[in-house]
Amino acid sequence: MPLRVELKPGERIIIGQSVITNSDTRTAFLIDGDAPILREKDILTSETATTPVKRIYLCVQMMYLENDIPGYQELYLGFMKDLMEAVPSFRDQLAEVSNLILSGALYKALRELRVLMKREDDLLR
Repeated sequence: MPLRVELKPGERIIIGQSVITNSDTRTAFLIDGDAPILREKDILTSETATTPVKRIYLCVQMMYLENDIPGYQELYLGFMKDLMEAVPSFRDQLAEVSNLILSGALYKALRELRVLMKREDDLLR
């Protein structure tokens, strides 16, 4: 079943290895296939990954976009170890993220990490 995407004027989306920028009007289209897809609001960069959970998110994002879990595994495990030691209350959600990654559900892992980013923001305030 195709994914329906609506983009606001000027909004960007990553589909596979391509960044698509919408024109100056609202656009809707259907995407059918297996390419990784991330909307602009869900994309982190190395400059915006300024907290422990965001660094893990960026790592998983790269696994997802590049379809390369092994290439980021060591970095991911280091970030996870540091965060679990610093914030033990995140352990259950981090275990869920790891299980999703092991099962190949990288987009779902990113969704879980977005929830965890909100918890992290609350703790940092």
